[in-house]
Amino acid sequence: MTLLKDTHKEEHIGSSAFITDIVIGMADGLTVPFALAAGLSGAVQSNTVVIMAGIAEIVAGSIAMGLGGYLAGKTEQEHFQSELNREYDEVETLPEKEMGEVKLIFAQYGLNEGTQNIIAEELAKDKDKWVDFMMKYELGLEKPDANRARNSAATIGISYIVGGFIPLLAYFFTQTPFQGLLLSALLTVICLSIFGYFKSKVTGQPPLKGAIKVTLIGITAAAAAFLVAKIFNGLL
Repeated sequence: MTLLKDTHKEEHIGSSAFITDIVIGMADGLTVPFALAAGLSGAVQSNTVVIMAGIAEIVAGSIAMGLGGYLAGKTEQEHFQSELNREYDEVETLPEKEMGEVKLIFAQYGLNEGTQNIIAEELAKDKDKWVDFMMKYELGLEKPDANRARNSAATIGISYIVGGFIPLLAYFFTQTPFQGLLLSALLTVICLSIFGYFKSKVTGQPPLKGAIKVTLIGITAAAAAFLVAKIFNGLL
């Protein structure tokens, strides 16, 4: 029973992390290249320029986002290892203090002092289990997946690329940047709505509200980029 419980818990954490990485990558992948393409559409006369700039941004953005995910995963691992080393040192050099902290944890659940003492003494017999208990219930830390940094980088980067090419595809099938912008806006709004809906549904938020919010953010970013490019193009 314990083995089944632990296995289920790990799968739940892993899937949550995977979904989070997809959300991060897709959200930026849909909005940033769309805003860039919209801005360029107000300043240039060639779809080729928009496509080349868009691809360059997608490449740079996916690398930057993936690297950010990798560094975040590594930082999580390093933080966990640092706290783990500290806990081992504390149970070795300050056992009475650590036992007092164990008692305090169970006191918060209403256990009497005698029960607190029994539990603390039993935990102290096995240093590894004692440290594991302190990591989880004192510090609230779970051991991160050893492959978390690598997997996070790949998932965020690929999600960014997939999301980024959606608004850019329109410029391959139209004659002018303005035509491309109209089709790109249509495709992106549809995808943002679908993405926002399912993202909110997975995370337990109101799906319709989430779809509207994500879509408005993307439209606002693109409109701002388009207007700024138009203004500067007129001034220059």
